[in-house]
Amino acid sequence: MCGIIGIVGQYDVTQRLCDGLRRLEYRGYDSSGIASVADGRIERRRAAGKLNNLEALLAERPMAGTIGIGHTRWATHGVPNQVNAHPHATLRAAVVHNGIIENYLELRGELTALGHRFESETDTEAVVQLISHYLELGFEPEAATAQALGRIDGSFALAILFAGHEDMMIAARRGSPLAIGHGDGETYLGSDALALAPLSQTISYLSDGDTAVLGRDGVTVRDRGGRRVSREARRTALSGALIDKGGYRHFMHKEIFEQPRVIGDTLAALLGPGVTLTGLPFALERIERVTIIACGTSYYAGLVAKYWIERLACVAVEVDIASEFRYRAPAMAEGGLALFISQSGETADTVAALRYCRGQRQHILSLVNVPESTIARESDAVLLTMAGPEIGVASTKAFTAQLTALACLALALARGRGAIGDDVAARLAGALAEVPARIAEVLADDECLRAIAAEIADARDVLYLGRGTSYPIALEGALKLKEISYIHAEGYAAGEMKHGPIALIDAKVPVVVIAPSDELYDKTASNLQEVAARGGRIIFLSDRTGIDRLGTKALTVALPEVDPFVSPIVYAVPVQLLAYHVAVAKGTDVDQPRNLAKSVTVE
Repeated sequence: MCGIIGIVGQYDVTQRLCDGLRRLEYRGYDSSGIASVADGRIERRRAAGKLNNLEALLAERPMAGTIGIGHTRWATHGVPNQVNAHPHATLRAAVVHNGIIENYLELRGELTALGHRFESETDTEAVVQLISHYLELGFEPEAATAQALGRIDGSFALAILFAGHEDMMIAARRGSPLAIGHGDGETYLGSDALALAPLSQTISYLSDGDTAVLGRDGVTVRDRGGRRVSREARRTALSGALIDKGGYRHFMHKEIFEQPRVIGDTLAALLGPGVTLTGLPFALERIERVTIIACGTSYYAGLVAKYWIERLACVAVEVDIASEFRYRAPAMAEGGLALFISQSGETADTVAALRYCRGQRQHILSLVNVPESTIARESDAVLLTMAGPEIGVASTKAFTAQLTALACLALALARGRGAIGDDVAARLAGALAEVPARIAEVLADDECLRAIAAEIADARDVLYLGRGTSYPIALEGALKLKEISYIHAEGYAAGEMKHGPIALIDAKVPVVVIAPSDELYDKTASNLQEVAARGGRIIFLSDRTGIDRLGTKALTVALPEVDPFVSPIVYAVPVQLLAYHVAVAKGTDVDQPRNLAKSVTVE
């Protein structure tokens, strides 16, 4: 969601704050702002819209200061405008905030009655007004912050400046993540390590409930109980080079083309000799039930895994959307495996579901792309995708890396339970090993997909169809298209066509059909005839064998012949490219689509 950057430095921080906000653009935002303390006073500049607007304002009205905070806001409380943009400030303090303050209306009413004047519609302003209230009562900054935090309900990551204090920033975390960077005579604060990449290669992460006081000479951290604690500092390989487009027009296009390497790296990291996963603190062969919990694209990856695990390992699998699961409060038999999938590892609903499953005595396994994330730290074991930072809001390489890791898990689970023999395991592992090369073949035909995108760009509605493991890819293809092109798109199981969606078919509705030559091909082809009979504009994704057998008019995308086991990973790539080229043709903001955020850390 929103992004935070903070610097307690030795020289002017304005430009470095803006640079940090640039690195946070990938998270999604609709306004931005910075604040500093100079000559004892708080200065701030805020602007609605893109960061260019803030930089233009700073060119007109420069700011000074060696300490400062910055923020990119994704609107929750209050419309996206300058007044609601962070930082929020009084004469005594300034605050930036990620998260939700649940009791802000109660606090706002109480503080208004005491004479405090609010200017914004946000929940965050209640925080800075409350801290200022305690400062007015004579509390020092640390004590005033502690008093305020004791009154706040909700989730938050906070960075706070104080008038008259040019060597003190206070950070607090409850729910939303915060990283601290350690430098030579400087300290840094960010909502993730990528924000701090060029500033520091030594990073520590606040634990839930921590409060930290940052100064030029170091950081003091206290836990929820007020005890002074130490948080491990780690070296990070992140650098500013990781957020360079590398000659591509958009980050999304670059990240699509990184998938052969990412999948190869993930396979090398996870799949050991004999089709095993090493380092698990529980025995896979004893798992009788798997519950997969995720949101968005990660949920679709979980749906593919359900097919794989049930077919190969003969283990019952339930897949649930985290935001629904956490409120169903289902009964769970002790000793089951709860698998949580999250690119960021910070998705609020998924974190809450994990904690519920912990209480149900489940084995907790997470599949994340960020090893220091909350979900990773609270899991019994972690499957780490090797996707690296993903800047485009619409997930591409993280999704196929998740599928790759889930395929490894399905194989290891099946092999551990004796559900498949050595010959089958070797064949499927070999098919996985070939995936990077097969995806490279798909990418080599990028121009074909660019041309076909013209058939979709003028559409109002698009349907995606698939069966078996191709059904979740149809769902994912529709999601990608609607995310970045703003065209209404829906994915359906092909067998459901006659149960309603067929009413939508006419000559103006493109229908994207995902149909590898597998055991379900004939069924899908039959459904395709129903679309053709009603004049639907068919875009058919299959291998050469499937295209030759089609027997009806369609625009075709010829894909490599692969084992049906790995077809979801390979077929995910053309639906990504199709969505990308449609969005480019329509001129939308591909990397930062409207209203969307990369990491959803609130409900």
